[in-house]
Order: sequence, then C-alpha cells, then structure tokens
Amino acid sequence: MNLSLVDPFALAQDYPDTLTATLRSGHASSLRFNSTGDYLAAGRVDGTVVVFDLETNGVACKLQGHTKQIQSLRWSRNGRYLLSSSQDCKCILWDLKDGSRMRMVRFETPVYVAELHPFNHLLFVAALFEDQPVLVDITNPKPIKRLLPSAPLRPHEGLDPAAAARQATQDAKQYTCVTVFTALGNHIIAGTSKGWINIIETQTCRTIHSMRLCNRVITMIRLAGNGRDLLVNSTDRVIRTVIMSDLSQLGIGLDPSNIQLEVEHKFQDVVNKLSWNYVSFSSTGEFVMASTYMNSDVYIWERSHGSLVKILEGPREEMGVVEWHPSRPMILSCGLESGSIYMWSIVTPQKWSALAPDFAEVEENVLYVEREDEYDIHPAEEIHQRRLDQEDETPDVLSVDHTDRVMDLVDAEAETDAFRMPVLLDLSDSESEDDIIAVGPGTMRKRSPGAGREWMNTNDASSSRGAAAATTNGTSKGQARGRKKQ
Repeated sequence: MNLSLVDPFALAQDYPDTLTATLRSGHASSLRFNSTGDYLAAGRVDGTVVVFDLETNGVACKLQGHTKQIQSLRWSRNGRYLLSSSQDCKCILWDLKDGSRMRMVRFETPVYVAELHPFNHLLFVAALFEDQPVLVDITNPKPIKRLLPSAPLRPHEGLDPAAAARQATQDAKQYTCVTVFTALGNHIIAGTSKGWINIIETQTCRTIHSMRLCNRVITMIRLAGNGRDLLVNSTDRVIRTVIMSDLSQLGIGLDPSNIQLEVEHKFQDVVNKLSWNYVSFSSTGEFVMASTYMNSDVYIWERSHGSLVKILEGPREEMGVVEWHPSRPMILSCGLESGSIYMWSIVTPQKWSALAPDFAEVEENVLYVEREDEYDIHPAEEIHQRRLDQEDETPDVLSVDHTDRVMDLVDAEAETDAFRMPVLLDLSDSESEDDIIAVGPGTMRKRSPGAGREWMNTNDASSSRGAAAATTNGTSKGQARGRKKQ
C-alpha cells in the first residue's frame, strides 16, 4: 500500500484495535511467530503443527509427529528449525526445509514448555510436569540430558542445623514450571511453583542467583526484545514487569551477588479480580497484553505509566494463547472452545486526496462534467514524432551503477543467513479441515456439499455408493470399458 494514501494519525497508533481476520486449521492450542513475522506456527490439540504464511493467510506446511496436545512452539533464529513440545512426553525438532523430524527426545513426564537456545538450535531447555527441568543437547542422535536445579539459592549463615534442614526439605518440594534462555543464551531464567525466580548458568547448570517474586505458582516468563525486561505471570492474579541486570557483564564488572531483579509495574484487575491465561510483550516492549480466564477480552497496558489503554473485545469465547507480531501492530489469539485463530490489526482509511493536489473527497456521489478536450486522443503525427525521438536516444550499456551492485551484494549476504520456506505446490496435502479446501496459494474455499458424491449422478440408478467405491479396482473399470465397446 502507498504510505501517502494512509492517514498519518493511523500510522502513529502502536497497538491494534479491530478484529480483522480469522485463521483456522483444526483446533489450535498454541501459537508462535518466527523472528521476522512471515510465518505463524500453530500447535493443535491432536498433536499436529500447522505453519501459516501470513502474507496470504494460507497453510504453508503441516507437521505430524505428536499424538497429544502441543504445549509450546519455538523457532530457531534463522527460521529454518522449529521445536515443538507436547503432552505426549516428547519434544521434536523439525527441519522446515523438507518438513522432516531432525531430532526427537522422549521424557518420563509431559512437557510444560521447551525453549530453544537463541544461537544453537541443537540445544534446548525443557520444564517438565512435577519434575526437574532438563537441559538437552541434541547435537548427536542420542540426546544428552542434564538436570537443572529447582531449589532456590539461599544464604544459610546464621541458621541452626535444624532450621537449615527444614528449609532444604521445603525447597526440595519445589519444581520448575517455566524456563527461558536469556538473550545471549549464557543463562537460563526459571520460575518455580513457590514463586521463586532462579538464574542458572547454561554451561555449569548451577544456580547463581534467586529471588522470591511472589508466594504462588509462576506460570509464564517472557523476555522483551532488549533482553533485560521480564514479564512474569503467576496464579496470584498479578502480572509483573521485572527489570533485570545486564547478565552479559558477569565476570567483567558484575558479581552474581549483585544481580538485581527490580519489579517495575504490577498489572491487575482490582475490581473483577480477573486471572490471566497468557501474557506477552509488544514488538517494541512498550506494551503488555494478557488474555483473561473465563473471559473473551484481551487487555493491553502501556509500560511508561502502567495504565490500561485498550480492551480488545473479540468473539464470545475465552482466549488462550496471545502473541504480538514481531514488527507490526498485530495480535493473534486462539479461542479455547473453537480453536480458531483471531487476528487483531489496524484498519487504515485511505487518504485519496494525496493522489493529486486538486483531488477533492466528497461525502456522496456527485455528477461530474468533463472538459471538452479531457479525453481527446492525441494526433497521430504527435505520437509518431514521440517514437522517433525515443529511437534517437542512445542507451548507455557500459556504465555500471555501483549503488545497485552494493545492494545486490548486501541482499546476497542476507540470503545466505536467512532461510526461506520452500513454496508449497499442493496445498491440499497440508489442509486437514473437512469443510475447507485450498484452491491456490493462500486461497481457501468451503468444500462443495456434493464433493465425494459424484456416484449419485451416474445413469445407473440402482448403483450404490459401495459399488461406486468399487470402481477403483480393475473389475468395475473393465465392465465400464465393455459397455463402451458395445
């Protein structure tokens, strides 16, 4: 779209406000954008992973390997690999170049969430159901699992042995509910069932700092784009934004004992006491959004003042996972009842007066009277003279435009690092909906009510559907050929 046609006040809006589209391919339970926002991965309750192309809103590919509901999805940095975790106690690393399963790791218990390392797609951390978190190295076909601690790091100075033993017994009952890597991947941030946040070194699997944030279960931790702001959701119905020290300075000018985790804002519904299903940062980290428990609204707050700026009212069903587009003011959410994916974005009215200085917008249609020579055809002599003038021009085929050459080199370097998903030629193989079929790239339509019932239109009225199905073997086809010869 030409930006000059868009109202500048609409471009200044940083958060969406209108429900614009709906995506559907099965019952979606989890969502995740890739780093560029070109594709959306949706995990379904039947264990299938569907990748949508957001340029056309069509299905790019479908991955089948799990047997139960998908719990989490994580993309690699270049967008080629996708890690999925499920309630079937498995994590699968997919290679989207051909849709193959590159690695599959089994656990003893279901997986809460699995997070890929930001720079190494062969390393991930998984939080397990009522068990210790695991750091998994899948460089080789046989995975290497390293247990991570869930007990917080507490000072024991000044405590008698009996009190220290009781404290250790209580800490042993904790388990980790969520784990995320830091921006550089050198540390893991873990939230426990007792409200503790642990910072664990990736290389040594040792806890270097702990802080008690609340007294309830921490259900989600999200990291902002700057790598230092945390968004924490817990069962005490309070969403907290936490500013963390720069962990990249550890060993240089920062000691582990001096790590600070400062609570910036607390977001909650004081009147209705709503609980929050899922939380997320905006693309710039300036806004915080959350879906509500037993409610269809999505709340958006701004971090600068900590105030509520928008309540998105969608369809009449409870919203589960909500995700903000990495670069655009767009929010996607999946309904818990229908499994449909709802898209909120900004509807920008076009400013047609920008086409020409004398263009005037009118409220309703008016009778336009054209000028006498407005649509006259130019004389043939004038057109012929223009062609002759163009033939006299000498094209320059020797000069080199260095600007274009430099841009081509930059694009070539970018293409070596970035991954582009192969074009899917047969979309019918990737769409599993019974009432929706693909008729082209990114184009779907409802299946015809008579699809699959062509046998009803045959001349032989006594034939049944079973006889029509039998035409797939050689006997019925041979009989048909015999009738044609007669």
